[in-house]
Amino acid sequence: MVGLGVVYTRTIQDSVLTLSASGWTYNNVFVLYDYQTESLWYPMTDQVNFTTPLVCVSGFFADEKLAEIPSTKTIWQAWKSSQPNTKFMKP
Repeated sequence: MVGLGVVYTRTIQDSVLTLSASGWTYNNVFVLYDYQTESLWYPMTDQVNFTTPLVCVSGFFADEKLAEIPSTKTIWQAWKSSQPNTKFMKP
């Protein structure tokens, strides 16, 4: 839990998953839970492709993977100056 963020696809076998923190951690990393199948998901490093897919470790999609999506961690001012046409919704 070091302030890192990762983005994953949520689509698998024609299903779109809703992921949330399960309340558990393993090696100081959050274990995620999907509401559709009540499966548990954990990021595992792929030593061949140097990626970190989200792997289903328990449940309906056991051993299936959700791919990591490229993302950027930044502050609002930097994003706004580099992407001036960005549209967003206020909470």
